Amino acid sequence: MTSETYRNPVLDADWSDPDVVRVGDDFYLTASSFGRAPGLPLLHSRDLVNWTLVGHALERLEPAEEFERPRHDCGVWAPSLRYHDERFWIFWGDPDQGIFQVNAPEIRGPWTRPHLLKAGKGLIDPCPLWDEDTGEAYLVHAWAKSRSGIKNRLTGHRMRPDGTELLDEGKVIVDGDRIPGWFTLEGPKLYRHDGWFWIFAPAGGVETGWQGAFRSRGFFGPYEERIVLEQKDTDVNGPHQGGWVRTASGEDWFLHFQQRGAYGRVVHLQPMRWGPDGWPVLGDDGAPVAVHEKPDLPPQPPAAPATDDDFPGGRYGRQWQWTANPGDGWATQHSGDGLRLTCVRSADAHDLRKLPNVLTQRLPGTPCTVEVDLRLDSDEPGARAGLAVLGDAFGWIGLQRGADGTAHLVHRFAEAVAEAERDAAHPRLAPEGRARLRIEIGAGARCRFSADVGDGFRPSGPVFTATPWRWVGALLGLVALAPAGQGHAGAATFTQFRISAS
Repeated sequence: MTSETYRNPVLDADWSDPDVVRVGDDFYLTASSFGRAPGLPLLHSRDLVNWTLVGHALERLEPAEEFERPRHDCGVWAPSLRYHDERFWIFWGDPDQGIFQVNAPEIRGPWTRPHLLKAGKGLIDPCPLWDEDTGEAYLVHAWAKSRSGIKNRLTGHRMRPDGTELLDEGKVIVDGDRIPGWFTLEGPKLYRHDGWFWIFAPAGGVETGWQGAFRSRGFFGPYEERIVLEQKDTDVNGPHQGGWVRTASGEDWFLHFQQRGAYGRVVHLQPMRWGPDGWPVLGDDGAPVAVHEKPDLPPQPPAAPATDDDFPGGRYGRQWQWTANPGDGWATQHSGDGLRLTCVRSADAHDLRKLPNVLTQRLPGTPCTVEVDLRLDSDEPGARAGLAVLGDAFGWIGLQRGADGTAHLVHRFAEAVAEAERDAAHPRLAPEGRARLRIEIGAGARCRFSADVGDGFRPSGPVFTATPWRWVGALLGLVALAPAGQGHAGAATFTQFRISAS
């Protein structure tokens, strides 16, 4: 066992709305994936500090036709991960469709196709509970006012134990409007402990809120409440929304997010104990910790979700997600290394935010340098490919084929309110149709672009500050595209994708 310390955040990137479960000596975590595919990331740890990405539970979003185009803030919201009856279960809310669940015998699958458990607008943040003492099953969920006109309340149902059907019309079991000072109550996680039904639920908004705990002797209430984690005099704004997990030796821990602008929702680990009055105490007497002694678990080697990729055989690692359900032939496999992306024709080539064929991964939460080699294997005038920082505003640097057949280094951007991109620097010749692209990301997600087209790295354009979407952190992206037209427009090959600490 170890007495070493860890430092928060333990996942320093946008692993939004985390939930966690222990099975034996293993811990598993999932998070929101919104409109990206594959969705429902699955992370694994043995010590709650070092995590690796082991797969996804959702290959494509459904109904498929709804996600043929980017819907960056829609799709999979705030999933709950549980283990029951020798199966893993994930429940989530799609704010435009309703509550879904999938399940699998092993964390790596095979996962069932999504089952719509409750249809409706604005149904979000569902969490199941199987009461092992009584055999009863329950579900609690929150509401999105943008779709339903309802917010700040939690609704409870009885559920069939096989997770296929709700057994009643539902009842409001916690009404945040009746609790002085509380607003935007959401994200409930449901547990049984010490003879009580417990709901851990945040309130107060993602940037400024707090973590609440509720308890009742009966599932349908009445519940009493307490604030159990808040910013206090720390620099961790809005610490809330996550899951409680107990180690095999009986230690309690709580994983939650912190909203950090363009970096999204990074994940913190808080110690947890049960006070003499039976209520949970999180962090340092209710304030988030920055450094703390590691959980009393066997030491593990340092680990984090992968970022670098050589794309062996043309395959991309599991850290990558498309901005919508992928189309056939966007990435082709081959015998060597390197990602070969088809230059997909699109009438929206002027706006990366509208393209489904951007291959993305999360923006790291600390200063770093991102690099990739690019070769433009297309003679199509207007065909282009590059490395992007994608959010409500975007910037990218890459290569474009001119009408005269020459290749040019281009650097373009669009403000959040702009409908089309503009040049961020004057184009210059790339004689070999190759470039090494670089983005240096400093404090405040300020991005400096540069490229080497054979004469050394040269800076390009002014500093660009990455921006989030409404609920999603900024993304790094690789893209190949061409103007609308007929016929195959060629491809682009990316090699040696690297992210290094700055």
